[in-house]
Amino acid sequence: MNKFAVSIVDDHALFRRGVADIIRQSGQFKMNKEYACGLDFLSEWHCDEIDILLLDVQMPEISGIEVLKQIRELEAPFKVIILSASLEDEIVLDAIRYGAHGFLPKDTLPEDILMKLNQVMQGETVLHANGIQILAEQLRHSSLSGRLALKQALVPLEQQQLLSEMTQREQETLRLIAKGLNNKLIARELGISDGTVKVYVKNLLRKLNVHSRLELSVWVHRHLSSTHFDIH
Repeated sequence: MNKFAVSIVDDHALFRRGVADIIRQSGQFKMNKEYACGLDFLSEWHCDEIDILLLDVQMPEISGIEVLKQIRELEAPFKVIILSASLEDEIVLDAIRYGAHGFLPKDTLPEDILMKLNQVMQGETVLHANGIQILAEQLRHSSLSGRLALKQALVPLEQQQLLSEMTQREQETLRLIAKGLNNKLIARELGISDGTVKVYVKNLLRKLNVHSRLELSVWVHRHLSSTHFDIH
């Protein structure tokens, strides 16, 4: 069985090597490359075989969030999990906004890191604790502005317009994404193929102008759970 290739970018050598050892000893993944800074990674990543990138946030010269932004602008095909010592709201929101597939604290247990890697490769987005619910509550009750806000609050007519642009199957898919189901479980629930679910997810990302499954979930929690609109 082919093992998924993992690379890591972190300026703390001890932590970086510790995570690399966890990957090497797992038997489930293979360790690709270690990078001490984001600039090195950005200059070399296209030469590497990467399925998942583990990315630190607070680094000299260029932050992990800036690296993530450039990765998305270049449409890199691999998945990204943020591993950070900082769980500040702004950092978490920025990571989600720019398409991270996961956000985990650096004190995550080794076995949990491996479990989250597996979940991400299965199409899920992973967060520490009850991240989606926490973010949804913050978005409802905070007056976030500028780049920290995922979306400005939509008036009911705008919500209705967006929902009317979705097919019934897309609405059902959106509801199940908000419940935390991955593509395989959504396909089973709706009696359709994984490939069809991927098409629906792609359409939803485009129609709602967001970048990740997690942002789709947050959109539902923020704009639909507190309104009279429901997803059938």
